Amino acid sequence: MTAIVPSSSRALVASHNSALSFTSLAEISSGNLLAQVDLHRIVASLKLRQDKKASMGQFLTPASVAQLMAEMFNRLDLPEISLLDAGAGIGSLLAAFVAKVCQQPQHTSSLRVVAYEIDPFLIGYLHQTLELCNKECQRVDISFNYEIRETDFIEDTVKLLQVGLLNSANTTEFTHAILNPPYLKINANSKMRELLRSIGLETSNLYTGFMAATAQLLKPRGEFVAITPRSFCNGPYFRDFRKMFLEMMALQQVHLFESRQEAFSDDDILQETIIIQATKQRQKSSNVIINTSSGANDDLIMSHSVPYTALVKPDDLEQFIHIIPDNISQQIVQRMELLTCTLKDLGLTVSTGRVVDFRAKEYLMTNLENNTVPLIYPVNLSNGYVEYPKITKKPQGIVSVNETANLLIPNEHYVLCKRFSSKEEKRRVVAVVYDANQFNYAYVGFENHLNYFHKDGRGLSLTLARGLAVYLNSTLVDAFFRLFNGHTQVNATDLRKLKYPNLEQLLSLGTEIKEQFPSLQEIDELIENQLLSMSNQSENNPIATKSRIDEARQILTQLGFPGTQRSPQLALTLLALLDLKPTDSWQLADSPSIGIKPMMDFMTQHYGKTYKPNTRESVRDGAVHSFLDAALIVVNPDDPSRPTTSRNTVYQIENSALELLRTYGTDKWEKSIGSYLISAEPRKKHYVQKREISGISIVINEKIKTLSPGGQNILIEKIIKDFVPRFTPSGKLIYVGDTAKKFFHFDKAAFVDLGVNIDFHGKIPDVIIHFTTHNWLVLIEAVTSQGAINPKRKEELEVLFRGVQIPLVMVTTFLSRKAMKKYLPEIAWETDVWVAEDLTHLIHFNGEYSKLQAYQIEKK
Repeated sequence: MTAIVPSSSRALVASHNSALSFTSLAEISSGNLLAQVDLHRIVASLKLRQDKKASMGQFLTPASVAQLMAEMFNRLDLPEISLLDAGAGIGSLLAAFVAKVCQQPQHTSSLRVVAYEIDPFLIGYLHQTLELCNKECQRVDISFNYEIRETDFIEDTVKLLQVGLLNSANTTEFTHAILNPPYLKINANSKMRELLRSIGLETSNLYTGFMAATAQLLKPRGEFVAITPRSFCNGPYFRDFRKMFLEMMALQQVHLFESRQEAFSDDDILQETIIIQATKQRQKSSNVIINTSSGANDDLIMSHSVPYTALVKPDDLEQFIHIIPDNISQQIVQRMELLTCTLKDLGLTVSTGRVVDFRAKEYLMTNLENNTVPLIYPVNLSNGYVEYPKITKKPQGIVSVNETANLLIPNEHYVLCKRFSSKEEKRRVVAVVYDANQFNYAYVGFENHLNYFHKDGRGLSLTLARGLAVYLNSTLVDAFFRLFNGHTQVNATDLRKLKYPNLEQLLSLGTEIKEQFPSLQEIDELIENQLLSMSNQSENNPIATKSRIDEARQILTQLGFPGTQRSPQLALTLLALLDLKPTDSWQLADSPSIGIKPMMDFMTQHYGKTYKPNTRESVRDGAVHSFLDAALIVVNPDDPSRPTTSRNTVYQIENSALELLRTYGTDKWEKSIGSYLISAEPRKKHYVQKREISGISIVINEKIKTLSPGGQNILIEKIIKDFVPRFTPSGKLIYVGDTAKKFFHFDKAAFVDLGVNIDFHGKIPDVIIHFTTHNWLVLIEAVTSQGAINPKRKEELEVLFRGVQIPLVMVTTFLSRKAMKKYLPEIAWETDVWVAEDLTHLIHFNGEYSKLQAYQIEKK
């Protein structure tokens, strides 16, 4: 079924009880458009069951991600634009695109949107979003029309391609496409797999099918932006897709996220996601831009340009996409290129463990008994060798009989490698030596979650096994593998594609290893000295650079910084504050007074991390403020009276912190950090007290007053500075509460004039405004931990102000959409919500419009 909706039609208000009405404002700024649509998403996500999301591959795109994607388009000044959104959901992506088009100084005259969606629940929200887009286009005089196709995108596209309608008058190819495709595995015998085969694509996941079909619907030079798992970039499962897609499309930009959790934090997505921007043309660009940020909201974006031929090597039959985000990664690649051997050259191969436990369940034993042999699981891998037997829920033996003969291999020396790493495990490649001398059995079984290296089905020499395990556990291999492996799996195919030292080098490494497996630092030194023949003191040593950043992150962990504050940016900021270069000893750490720009210059010069210009605020607001809160650094030690907003502001490592950090890597570290953490608490309190002396300054009735710092007063400041002049200009503040003083500002005469007899024992709203222009009393709650206006609170306020003869307007305020999310289900109908981070936007729950929204319309 295809629903064609004229652009003049009124937006549908979803019939679901918790759906909100967002259609009342006649004019909506681009910022408001995205904010309203993101509220659609939050409400829809709350109602969508998690199992349904997973079964349909539905993960709705947050506004921050959608906006980032829309920013990646280049050609938005065409006379006519046609946009395809192949899995529209509630319309977050197309709304971000429309907002971006409307912001162009020379914008298009005509914009047409085709949105595919098959979920009836989401279609109701999609209608509302498209009507909001229509109003936004009307505001800037763009002709807008849209079509919602309530049919399967792949089926519809295959039909169009097969009957040759693409160039007919009935079908329009698209100038632009924006896409967050469903992530769903498809069975080899499924109808969907057959449909994709019919257009020449063999693939195992639906998201690549959506990408390929979308690309085919683009006009020549059409632009394509999609957020997807990174897994399509390599591996055999997506070979056909890569060949098809890269033949049609030329990659222009890639955006990486350092954290797997940030892009879709609401849905606990474990896949590593990337955003790609490509143009439909056979001729490839000379360079591709690789941008990296910790998340979509992160303004600190690292940018790196690489040749197209480095991204996709012309002679690579697999067409792997090699994403190189920075100079250090480039150096890692260059070092790996010094190694030229394949496993085949070495006479070796790697296979997956033969024992699939659920299929061989009847032959598995908890412990070794008669006629059983050892069964090795990933849990048995420990410190470079096999720990066996191990106390675990996993069986430790398998019966050796005719029925299991093909599951067992000779008990000889092998190298075992985990096939799966945990989501944030320190090492992606984890390898150990299987030493046959430890086991007095003829055969052994390796479980299916292990890969094992062998020579024509037989074992290796112990020396070779040790050398190979050392190489696989090196930082060099781990860093290289993470660059080009977009998932947590370590497949046998990936290990076959890897380049290795020659046989002589592996044996040489192996002779260095005895019973005790070396530490990571010792492994890296062996690799550096024996394989790469380069001094460990080289300034351009990428292994030393990566290791130093990892050390700094480990220090932040031990200092108690939470996970979100242990990003590479914080680690680099710490190293800049210490003037510590990659090959410097920690004992050489210093404490220069340094500003934000010199810190960023240091990161670029010594750690190869080049961030986009104008991102200094992100360093200051993120890393530096975190360090100040932890009393790890001091501000303006040369002139404490200098305002922290001054361009000359500098920061310096606190003396006791410097002494501590100089002990890292020595025997004194563990004892020193324990003492430091105890002694740091008074410094933290002193910093907080010092910061709180000034409090929070606000202006009431042309007088400067100071709220006590912290708590909800941060939000109250924003209400007075941002909400009041925008939504209640000329309004009179008659009450403001303070975290420390309930009646911070109380205009008793105004209350008497309004006929309000305040019950001093009642819970008064945080801010009360008499909006004299319309003679309304606006009651505002500032919510930071509790206190949203729910039905019970609404009734309390009505009772508290029952003597008032003028209309009451009730507003719940939040600092951020994230803070608002958990309160959405309880917000009372016929009340308003304001979010400080979207300060131009006001949301009315239910009804046609709120009084304050009506006032905004009247002003415009």
